[in-house]
Amino acid sequence: MPAVMADPLTLPRLPVLPEAETGWRRVAKTVTAARHLEGEGFQVRRPFPGIDLSLADPFLLLDHMGAVEYAPGEAKGTPWHPHRGFETVTYIIDGAFQHQDTTGGGGLIADGATQWMTAASGIQHIEQPPPELVAKGGLFHGIQLWVNLPRAQKWVPPRYQDIEARDVKLLAADDGSSLVRVIAGSVAGYDGPGVTYTPINYLHATVAPGARLALPWPREFNALAYVLSGRGTAGVEEAPLDEGQLAVFAGSHNQGTGDGLVVRAADVQPAGSANGWEILILGGLPIREPIARYGPFVMNTREEIVQAFDDFQAGRMGTIPAEKVPHQSSADEPLA
Repeated sequence: MPAVMADPLTLPRLPVLPEAETGWRRVAKTVTAARHLEGEGFQVRRPFPGIDLSLADPFLLLDHMGAVEYAPGEAKGTPWHPHRGFETVTYIIDGAFQHQDTTGGGGLIADGATQWMTAASGIQHIEQPPPELVAKGGLFHGIQLWVNLPRAQKWVPPRYQDIEARDVKLLAADDGSSLVRVIAGSVAGYDGPGVTYTPINYLHATVAPGARLALPWPREFNALAYVLSGRGTAGVEEAPLDEGQLAVFAGSHNQGTGDGLVVRAADVQPAGSANGWEILILGGLPIREPIARYGPFVMNTREEIVQAFDDFQAGRMGTIPAEKVPHQSSADEPLA
């Protein structure tokens, strides 16, 4: 772990941020992810919802799947189910997942790839482990992030993006010690491949044992750090942050109070984290609209939720099985 690796000394480097002039964000809250069963019975760790969602806006949910070594016959997925009003972003760090949706989008997501599905006006999809993983077992580790859509984009047509492992923008820390993968958004002028309706940053960093990672960050964005494996600290005050924990940085729910984030990996990492401290760093421009949420639908009003159930039951969210149609690559322009 993880699948996408590179020598940081060969990569473009993040800028050195001046200590005195940078508005370093402090950690306002630390959350330990709760464990839940999803789909056909696979376990996830979920740091939010469970906190005040204004702290995570524009994100709605983060599910950490694994890391788990499946025995033969153990791997599970989800049945067909609908969504409306947001986007699901599935990032597979190790192993593989098969996706299919009622626009015809889908395929195999494996070893560092990301599937970005914009449900928007309505879609159905299914996510399953590939037959060989079910038959033979093996390592599986992934993340699913739900990104809210503003009112104006909740009714756009669904779309699908394939982001292959090779498409992710790779950067190094300012001292060359750590590796940063930019999946979506922009950091220090380096852009990730994900095409988003809602302005966000979505990064996966491997921070070398004992190393410090400093990132420039938009003042208007919130900021969150979630630990995939290993241990370290977040913020200039060095708040402890272990596997399965989320740090919410101050300024995440108002106008933004700082333009820099800093994290540090512990000098000694647990067994299984030889590469370093594995963390997600994410944030976005808060939407600050009313949220009406029930099951797989996220809208602005209760009436829109009732309409979503009516539309699903009436077959207006796609037909199963879907006819394969061309999907949007990460290089294509947004449809909005």
